[in-house]
Amino acid sequence: MSSEGGREALVRELDRELRNLVSRSVLFQQAVADRLKVSVLDLNCLGALVQRGPMTAGQLAEENGVTTGAITGVIDRLENAGFVRRDKDPKDRRRVIVTPLPNLEAQIFPLFEGLATSLVQLSEKYRDDELRTVVEFMRGAAPLTQEETAKLRSAGRVKK
Repeated sequence: MSSEGGREALVRELDRELRNLVSRSVLFQQAVADRLKVSVLDLNCLGALVQRGPMTAGQLAEENGVTTGAITGVIDRLENAGFVRRDKDPKDRRRVIVTPLPNLEAQIFPLFEGLATSLVQLSEKYRDDELRTVVEFMRGAAPLTQEETAKLRSAGRVKK
């Protein structure tokens, strides 16, 4: 059992390494977005559509923390790039449903293959119970990050 000082140091190290991972992930996302000739926001929206399937423009805006006005521009760019199509919602013609096109995964997934392969190789160093702990931690951290993002956005800009 570690001492309290040892645990505090470990938590600080975890925080440092998570910041490092996030920073490098942002750079990786930018590189993928650059290859696809879209913005990182556009790429995040594509990721949400691939993971969750078709959604309304409003849902896509909320998922990505942007206004419905901003999401219109994202959808325009993604549609022009041939990644999505927009359809009228049959239940409410005022709403738009954004659907990823069938070829989307074939265009995007190869850009993530190298990283995915490397992460599989890294995971081989750990036992199943250790990996479950990492997954549990990540599942807990994601909504916390989302909540803090919402707080920052609602608080407005930092005064200089």
